Amino acid sequence: MNPLKSRFAVEALLAFIFAVCVLLALLLLTGCGPRTEPAEDGKPEIRGESITFPARSSASQRLAVERVEAPAERDVTLPARLTWDEERTVRVFPPFAGRVTRIVARPGDRVTVGSPLAELMSPDFGQAQADARKAQADLEVSTHALERVKELAAHGVASAKDLDQAQADQRKAQAEADRALGRVNAYGHGIAGDNRFVLKSPTAGVVVERNLNPGQELRPDQPGAPLFVITDPTHLWIVIDAAEGDVAGLKAGVPLTVMSSQFPDMTFPGELVQIADFIDPTTRTLKLRGAVPNKDRSLKGEMFVSARIRAPRGHFPTVASRAVYLSGTSNYAFVRTGAATFTRRAVRVGRENDGRYTVLSGLREGDEVVVAGNLFLDQLLASAPPAPAPDPTERTADSK
Repeated sequence: MNPLKSRFAVEALLAFIFAVCVLLALLLLTGCGPRTEPAEDGKPEIRGESITFPARSSASQRLAVERVEAPAERDVTLPARLTWDEERTVRVFPPFAGRVTRIVARPGDRVTVGSPLAELMSPDFGQAQADARKAQADLEVSTHALERVKELAAHGVASAKDLDQAQADQRKAQAEADRALGRVNAYGHGIAGDNRFVLKSPTAGVVVERNLNPGQELRPDQPGAPLFVITDPTHLWIVIDAAEGDVAGLKAGVPLTVMSSQFPDMTFPGELVQIADFIDPTTRTLKLRGAVPNKDRSLKGEMFVSARIRAPRGHFPTVASRAVYLSGTSNYAFVRTGAATFTRRAVRVGRENDGRYTVLSGLREGDEVVVAGNLFLDQLLASAPPAPAPDPTERTADSK
């Protein structure tokens, strides 16, 4: 045999053996390594407002859900404002035109019924006194004339017609005198005077507001604030703004607690007195009114406070505030409607209290709502392509 051919045969055999060894090694390495499976398709299916994840999707397993709970008693904390007790408050306006000559009462002064508040020089009041004096004089004249006619009629000198006319004149004079004197006496003054009118307090209390200055000209028909505000500051009203869901089951007479940032370590008791019969169409709030004792006068009128009321078990369930999110101008929540299906619903809720909303509509007791991941679901809905519009040709064919 040729030595050169035998050498080529040996090298070819060695190369074949080496290739077989490499192939076996690769097969062994592949068999010992981890076995790979086809990758999971994690893309959810979106239909309308519903999102359905694959059965083994890790995204759906990261969503946290909680149940909508049944109605329960709760403490509702609502914004409020303190006002004067209107049943113990009087606002004083000028009954006559005039000029202020002296101010007697000042804010903080305690007054009684009839206490002087200010003095005015008032020609109108002087005219009212003159009218009262004239009416009284006319009444005296008509009364004497009636007596004379009665005496003459008794002796047959005066006719019955004259007697009737005298009696009518006397009644007219009496009515005019009552009117003129009543106008003057209503303000605690007599008919004698020098145009000086003393403005007096019609009630007992404390002067909490004054809106006039010496020399100021006043008119009864002038607009603006009252001259004096007199009230009893030991009794206040509290005006509360509540949402529709906050007042479910509330009735007049339940206790309330007043809290103020001015007194962080103190609370003040009160009582709910009235619930309005209508809702403000602009703010969609309901006005509540309560009474608050204020013996030490720590609370002040027009102070902004908070009112805590124990609300009884109502008719509306509650949901965690984390489940509700705002999109545009509406509130939404995602409800689990299947093993891996979540549906978006529009909801109406009341005011938040202790991390929970009162559900007015959109959810029912026992619904499972997403409390972590609802914004992720909302983005999935927003990124979904719009549903194709129906083909008008197909609709025409179907109609045929």
